Amino acid sequence: MTDVNPVDPERVGSEELEPTGPRVTDKRRLDPETGAVRHARPGFGARQDQVAAEALADEAEEVAELVVGDEVHPDTTLAADLTRDLQRLQAEYVNYKKRVDRDREMHRDLAVGSVIEALLPVLDDIHLARQHGDLEGGPFAAIADKLDATLTKIGVERYGQPGDPFDPTVHEALMHIEAELAEGTEGTTVVQVLQPGYRMGPRIIRVARVAVADPQPDPQT
Repeated sequence: MTDVNPVDPERVGSEELEPTGPRVTDKRRLDPETGAVRHARPGFGARQDQVAAEALADEAEEVAELVVGDEVHPDTTLAADLTRDLQRLQAEYVNYKKRVDRDREMHRDLAVGSVIEALLPVLDDIHLARQHGDLEGGPFAAIADKLDATLTKIGVERYGQPGDPFDPTVHEALMHIEAELAEGTEGTTVVQVLQPGYRMGPRIIRVARVAVADPQPDPQT
């Protein structure tokens, strides 16, 4: 019969009775037996805040390295120079685009004006034919109307009507005659349009050539 040595009560709880080998720590958030959420260990959140604070301190230190006292870091100076260069190039491009658009519009107006000047004799013949009634009901009337519509579409306007106040900037007086004007008319007035004028926007292609008359003085005055 084998004798079993009794456990010495003095040795209970001593280091010799503590289990040896690897220790396993359960770090799961949920308790596998109850399913309840385990509370974080004391000080765990504080350590996270400390880590975040240290990261912010590192970023602040990196930014502080760019400016030391009154001296600016070379990288900051280079970035500012490149930004100014980019802004200057952008402004130059905007000005260039505006100038090109303006020149394109001006060249278009010059080209259209040159074509209208070449067509002025034809337009004058159409105007005379319309004044004499030669275009009423004839097949040529449709062609004249289409030509007028095309001129309007490209921005060309025919002007000059009897009764218009005489304006030397847009009229050329070829004749000064005596004629009865409407009551209340003041100043020199167009009484006959010899050749209509043509303009495109503010540009005058040809002034209207007209005959004008002055209002008659009141005999009672």
